[in-house]
Amino acid sequence: MLARTAAALYWIGRYVERAEFTSRLLEATIRFDALSSRPAGEAAWDSALAVAAADYGFDRTGADRTPTNVSHYLTLDPANPGSIRSCLDAARSNAKSVRTALSRDAWEAINRAWLGIRQASSGGNYATLALVESLRAESRGFEGALHRMLRNEAYFFLSLGAAIERADNTARLIDVKYHLLLPEGEEVGGAVDRDQWTTILHTVSANTAYRWLYRDQPKPWRVADLLILRREMPRSLLASADEVVMLLNALAKLRGLQGEADRAARARQATLANSTISAIFAGGLHEWLGAYIVGNARIDQLINIQFRFA
Repeated sequence: MLARTAAALYWIGRYVERAEFTSRLLEATIRFDALSSRPAGEAAWDSALAVAAADYGFDRTGADRTPTNVSHYLTLDPANPGSIRSCLDAARSNAKSVRTALSRDAWEAINRAWLGIRQASSGGNYATLALVESLRAESRGFEGALHRMLRNEAYFFLSLGAAIERADNTARLIDVKYHLLLPEGEEVGGAVDRDQWTTILHTVSANTAYRWLYRDQPKPWRVADLLILRREMPRSLLASADEVVMLLNALAKLRGLQGEADRAARARQATLANSTISAIFAGGLHEWLGAYIVGNARIDQLINIQFRFA
């Protein structure tokens, strides 16, 4: 497979995963804003920008941080490279360049999502909820098409991009909630704090998983444990690390060689497997997650070098 084809497939995986996560984030934020007291609701929209790493870009627009403005910036603003529209534009552009490497179902799911976002216009919360739900449906369609693809290089690069993106999104989500979201003067462990952790679980579709594993109200250290160290949770950092190692191993078998990306991915997997949530909290969760995000970006960089994407 040509390096440019592999790069396009890898970034399709990243862009589709990013678009789906942003749609989940918006849905959870809208619901939390509707159910929370006003200060908590405002903080929720600030946190949505922070999780999406879009707060600096939004502030440069000069717009007020209202729900309508933030929602538009994260969904439809072509000037925001991380908006759902921008992600789907990039995913479709890459998909067109490697059309023969994709299954028909995978291409049609991306194309339908792109057509849907192109026809959308800004509206209130109900319109945004309807839009993100349709986008999530197309994302599920793409995921289903991906799982039905032949297990070849195309499948492995698509999945690898998605796994790298998923790890980054989950780490940012935990970090923002733990460090920024609770309004000043609110009690840790109080009603607002509990609602916010519930919203975090809703964002990653983990409410039921949490109840099955812990049989308790959401508590910060248990939510963090679920999203960092539990292999049973597909969006956890350890599950994503396992998937990256597995996919790099599969590519190594096809290509007959390994590189620095493989070694870095295995080192991260071993570190996570030997970690405990108490030790992570003792050393500072914010600092640990910051180092993890940097390490994930480093693995992404090594993948680009190893497979000669640039």
